[in-house]
Amino acid sequence: MTTMDTGTGTGTGTGTAAGTGTAAGTDTDTTAVGAGADADAGDPARERLRRWRLVLGGEAADGTGCALSGRDAAMDGTLAALYGKGDRPQSGRERSAGLGASAPSVARWLGDIRTYFPSSVVQVMQRDAIDRLGLASLLLEPEMLEAVEADVHLVGTLLSLNKAMPETTKETARAVVRKVVEDLEKRLATRTRATLTGALDRSARVNRPRHHDIDWNRTIAANLRHYLPEYRTIVPQRLIGYGRASQSVKKEVVLCIDQSGSMAASVVYASVFGAVLASMRSIDTRLVVFDTAVVDLTDQLDDPVDVLFGTQLGGGTDINRALAYCQSQITRPAETVVVLISDLYEGGIRNEMLKRVAAMKAAGVQFVALLALSDEGAPAYDREHAAALAALGAPAFACTPDLFPEVMAAAIEKRPIPVPDTLR
Repeated sequence: MTTMDTGTGTGTGTGTAAGTGTAAGTDTDTTAVGAGADADAGDPARERLRRWRLVLGGEAADGTGCALSGRDAAMDGTLAALYGKGDRPQSGRERSAGLGASAPSVARWLGDIRTYFPSSVVQVMQRDAIDRLGLASLLLEPEMLEAVEADVHLVGTLLSLNKAMPETTKETARAVVRKVVEDLEKRLATRTRATLTGALDRSARVNRPRHHDIDWNRTIAANLRHYLPEYRTIVPQRLIGYGRASQSVKKEVVLCIDQSGSMAASVVYASVFGAVLASMRSIDTRLVVFDTAVVDLTDQLDDPVDVLFGTQLGGGTDINRALAYCQSQITRPAETVVVLISDLYEGGIRNEMLKRVAAMKAAGVQFVALLALSDEGAPAYDREHAAALAALGAPAFACTPDLFPEVMAAAIEKRPIPVPDTLR
């Protein structure tokens, strides 16, 4: 069993992280309010002291003079285990950071934080525990996986531990990953399919449509000059409509995903979107992951969990090699969208990478570069390479999962990509 470091988590970061969790818990979830909170509710000054006391941790220099009891004291204990310092006494006892060396103590702590804080705060605290106290090593044990709150970041951690994971843990890990993936699919699939189906239909617009294929908004707009006021109607001399839905492939999409450690959340979201795109008959979807090697996971797209466990987070980065493979798979350049998801830290040949992007665009490929596909915004990235891609007409930007369908729709219709305002 790995012993957790009790000396980590000091300094400004400690107060910030603990404050974030505590404030969120006390503001958003009534179950996170301590036993003494009701008594304090009628005294705003004391309630402020109580909250500052929870944020600051009750150390000698906190200056609140506020004592905790009941549920507040228990909540403070869960925060102290993660964010406390081990060098200052408080109320006659040592306040120390650390969850002990045993899995049962961690399991109890995981249960406690779910008792005192809402789910969003629990996920933040779990992430901090993984980063600060070495909790990742305990995730190799099935009982730990059953105790944690599953989210995208936990999935990323599990994927990074995949090769070290014992067989007894893998089944539980897959169940955790599958739960997160299914939740993401429920959130993202319907809107993605609707947005892209509309884009595919618009890309096949015809001027002699059948009745059921008429785009009435555009038809009315095109025939306003034929309005007959006496009849209060428009004579549609020109009909505009969509092409009839076809079972044939209209577009080809290649998702090229950097699987370096910093891209964990992006790998999870991209795998889910890849499965959604693969379920659409009008789109031929290919999913490629890379570090210094290139792996084509297209044949596993029917199950994004298989895709995720086929990745190997970490290692170097060779974007040029990955793009060379993707380029070799393109058969209809004018009908192809290539999405590169990478922080652009190239370990391969930079000039060759840029030449490949230029060649694909010259052939008619729609090329999109995403620095991240997650809710966290842009990670650290190579700004020189991002600027070089922008100069080629392929702006590089971080994309949230909610924006991704619109980005893909714009690429399919060959209209300007909706780059977030922060990058304009």
